[in-house]
Amino acid sequence: MVDTLPVSPSPLLNVAGAVPAPADSPDTGVAWHYGDPLGEQRKAERSAVVVDRSNRFVIAIGGPERLTWLHTISSQHVSALPDATSAENLSLDVNGRVEHHFIQTDLNGLTWIDTEADRGPDLLTFLTKMVFWSKAEPRNGSELAVLSMIGPDTASVLDRAGVTAPVEPYAVVSVPGGGFVRRMPWPTAHSFDLLIPREHLADWWARLTAAGAAPAGTWAFEALRVAAVRPRIGLDTDDRTIPHEVRWIGGPAEHGAVHLEKGCYRGQETVSRVHNLGKPPRHLVLLHLDGSAEGRPNAGDPVTVSGRTVGRIGTVIDHHDLGPIALALVKRSIPVDTELVAGPCAASIDPDSVIEDDRIQAGRAAVDRLRGR
Repeated sequence: MVDTLPVSPSPLLNVAGAVPAPADSPDTGVAWHYGDPLGEQRKAERSAVVVDRSNRFVIAIGGPERLTWLHTISSQHVSALPDATSAENLSLDVNGRVEHHFIQTDLNGLTWIDTEADRGPDLLTFLTKMVFWSKAEPRNGSELAVLSMIGPDTASVLDRAGVTAPVEPYAVVSVPGGGFVRRMPWPTAHSFDLLIPREHLADWWARLTAAGAAPAGTWAFEALRVAAVRPRIGLDTDDRTIPHEVRWIGGPAEHGAVHLEKGCYRGQETVSRVHNLGKPPRHLVLLHLDGSAEGRPNAGDPVTVSGRTVGRIGTVIDHHDLGPIALALVKRSIPVDTELVAGPCAASIDPDSVIEDDRIQAGRAAVDRLRGR
């Protein structure tokens, strides 16, 4: 039986002003905001904030074959992942649909994975079942907890707290007393995750806030993530989502989670077929919602045109500058200027969120040459 001990509500909910995330939120157990959710977003863009994300599920993997083993069962090229480096990764089903998204860090002979709280136990179960004869040892890694820091002043705050900030995206530096800090390319260009001993979570929070980081809740983190058009599995994906639809294509250098030049893995056939011969049926876009409407759509609600469903709503959030916004998976054939309806709201696609891809894939070009086109 796999050890999937539940993580208790964060002790940081006792911090003055902390408002818990709603009970139906994937971030239940941590603070939603500290009394000023829009102000917290502004501070994240202008100075530095620290966000409690200790509800994320952490897995530790030991063993000399941990990287080559993970390489064979996931979408990213990690067989030779350098020490003190991270990468985003996916587990796909046999049809290439996304089952798990996780961030993987290798440091001092251990691989650390952190993922969504509600999906972590299933991921750990899957990894444990897939070991077979490999020298890899996945286990619950809840001794570490995640704090995220965002803002242009973050490196200075970390320095005052006694932590060296990594310079390059996905680079990792050990933290005094245990754990590590890694640089992330999102939700902004100045983003860092600290994975620190859970027993010292409150101590680190006090140290970072004393060094100049303002407390911020997951509302701020999510608003910046949505504005950056970064998907979150389970909210911005459904059981049909393939990586091409949600911008998870590309190796570590491209800040993606699917490497296109690696060997066989589960779901690779779909990834290769779409990349070489076709286009994904849907794409992820940013929607602006009518703020005057009564009520807001929920994740999973349909996006419609004249009563016809053309997509699904993902994360819905209020942004300090953009107002009510959402991510949505919509059919690629829908023109950018189409008037949409999302739940009770009129909605429009942000044209800057649409990635135009008119290239002719190598596989399609080869087929056309064989047909004399």
